[in-house]
This record gives sequence, C-alpha cells and structure tokens, in this order.
Amino acid sequence: MRALAATLAVQAMVTMATLTVPVFAPEAAGDIGLDAANIGIFASLVYSGAMTASLLSGGIVPRYGPIRMSQAGLLISIAALALITTAWWPVLAVAGFLLGVGLGPATPGSSHILARHTPARFSSLVFSIKQTGVPLGGMLAGALVPLFVIEFGWRGASWAVAAMCLFCILAIHPTRRHFDIELRAERQGLRGSVVGPLRLVLGHPVLRRLCFASFFFAAIQQCFSVFLVTYLVAGLGMGFVKAGLTLSIAQLSGIVGRIVWGGLSDWIGRPQPVLGALGVAMGISGFVAAWFTPDWPYWAVVGVCIVLGATGVGWNGVFLSQVARIAPGDRASQATGGALFITFFGVVTAPPIFGGIAALTGSFGHGFIVFAALALVSGVAVLRGRPAAWKEET
Repeated sequence: MRALAATLAVQAMVTMATLTVPVFAPEAAGDIGLDAANIGIFASLVYSGAMTASLLSGGIVPRYGPIRMSQAGLLISIAALALITTAWWPVLAVAGFLLGVGLGPATPGSSHILARHTPARFSSLVFSIKQTGVPLGGMLAGALVPLFVIEFGWRGASWAVAAMCLFCILAIHPTRRHFDIELRAERQGLRGSVVGPLRLVLGHPVLRRLCFASFFFAAIQQCFSVFLVTYLVAGLGMGFVKAGLTLSIAQLSGIVGRIVWGGLSDWIGRPQPVLGALGVAMGISGFVAAWFTPDWPYWAVVGVCIVLGATGVGWNGVFLSQVARIAPGDRASQATGGALFITFFGVVTAPPIFGGIAALTGSFGHGFIVFAALALVSGVAVLRGRPAAWKEET
C-alpha cells in the first residue's frame, strides 16, 4: 500500500504540472502570446523531454533509487513552473521540455518499486491503479488550476502547483528507506543509459511487439484527448461546455477502465490477450467516432466516447505491468524506460499527423479513421502472439 500510494502521488503531481500551462493558456494568452498552434508545440516539447528522460531513467533509477529520482523529477517540474512565470517564449519552450524531463522518471521509478513489492497475481491491477495517476493529475489540473488563476492570477497558479510538487517531495521522502535499497553502484555512462533500455526492449520479441503496439495505442489516445473537443464543436456544432463535459466523462471512463482491465488481467492470468482486445476495441470505437454527425443524439456520442476512453485511455496499466513482468532479471526500470521512449514517440508524432490529415481532407473524421485502423491492426497483432509466449510471460 505504501508503494502504491507513493508512486500514485508522484504520477499525479508530475502530470498535473505538465497540464498547468494548457489549462491556464486562455488567461495567459495576452501575456505569453499563446494560441492553439503554440499549445500544440508546447505539448510536443513536453513529451520530447519525457521521451528523453524516460530512456535515461531506465538506467539511472537502479543506481540512485526510484524515490530519489522521483523527487528529482518533481524538483525539475518546480523549476520549469518557475520559468513559465517569465512569460517569455524562448524560456517557455525550455520550461516545456523540462516539464517532460520531470515527468520522465516517474514511471520507470514506479515500475522499479512495484515490480519488487507487488505479488505477481495482483501486478496488473496495482500497475493499473498507479497509472490512474495520469488522468487523476489531469482532473486535478482541470479542477484546481482555474481556481488558482481566479485567486492568484496565472503566475500565482504556476507557483501554487509548484508548491504542491514541493509538498509531494517532502511527503514521499520517508519512503526512501523502504524503496531506495539494493542500489547498483556501477556506472553505465550516458551511452549505456540510452542504448541499453532500447536494446533490451527491441531485442526481446514479445517486448518489441508490445512496444510497437503501444506506439499506436498512445497515438490514438493522444489524438482523442487533444482533438475531441474541437471535433465535437467544429464538426458537430456542439457547445464548448458540453464538448468539454464529454471529454471529462471519457477521461473518467479511462480511470475506471484502467482499474477494471488490470483486475481482469490478474483474474484470468493472461494480460497480453486483454491488451490485444483493448487495441481492437479502441480501433472499432475510433472508427465509429469518425462517423459522428450533428444528427447523432448526444447520448450516443457520449456512449462511443466512453468506450473509446475506457479502452484508448485505459490500456496503459496492463501494458506497463506486462513490460515489468516480462523484463529479464531485475531490469523492470530499464525495460519500462525503453518501452516508454517508443510510447511517448507516438504521443509526440501523432497529433501533427492527425492535424495534417484533418487540414488536407477538411474533416477530423479522416484522422480518426487512420489512427483507429492502426490501433486495430496493432491489437490484432498482439492477440496473434504465440500462446506459448503468453504462458512464458505469466
């Protein structure tokens, strides 16, 4: 329970930090010069930093300890939030990258802890609960940052979130004596820290298949989260508040989905088929979402978004638990770092491609069709993996 609480808190706080700027962007637009295009660039910078830090963290976490590295990530997030208050675009770009760097160590560090302290029969459920920290951080950002802006202004909101990150650093510090143990003193060097995790996941046939699937799962997840509101407003004529509520409902279904799919994976003892089925389901629901029209009843639109949220947002915990489970020896953090590099690459590259498809075709629906097809094919590929391999992994 202590391990889960600490890792969940870190995941929620670093996620909240990365979403602070997109939430207060409308209020800060006049001071910073933000517009919709700038927010997209900022998000790409964040996840570019997360890609880099995840890869490096896979090798660094076993040496310095998962809690210490999580604290370092939170400290970097605090520095980035402070830089944002300068309201200068070049500094803001650096801050975006640093927010991603702060996000990077959270998942490899948590995988290192949970792989050691979670019974195998509960691993998918525990990893999935921990991964609810991502949508939880989003919900915290959506609920608290606007209140901070009203009370303190957008700069004060940035400092308030930084203060929350500092509190988290202090709150998890006592757990270091439990989790920053059996550290490895050997030095791998920068090249070893970068190449080692990638070589590990790309050299293992099952991990490689899962990681490539995660690239496309993450792509449709990010496109759904980024473009849904605009799609509903511009394509269906839905009101902005109603469209935002729809996205919130879908994200909530993702939280529930992460827990349900994790529990289901542990119950049947075969996480990989569950992950493949989720890929198929998110592909099918993505196809259906592409055919939304203004004539659709609201309840039907919400129903499809709930399914797409539960699958397209809810797959991560099962994936990460499986990566940690398959990782040879005591290399869960390295495998997670390499896997997340590929996953985050999907997050970084998909929105510009989706936006380009929408611009060329004049329809967001075509973007959903393309990425739904990729998710569907990836889910089938995971399902078609050898049953013997599933038996080995579980």
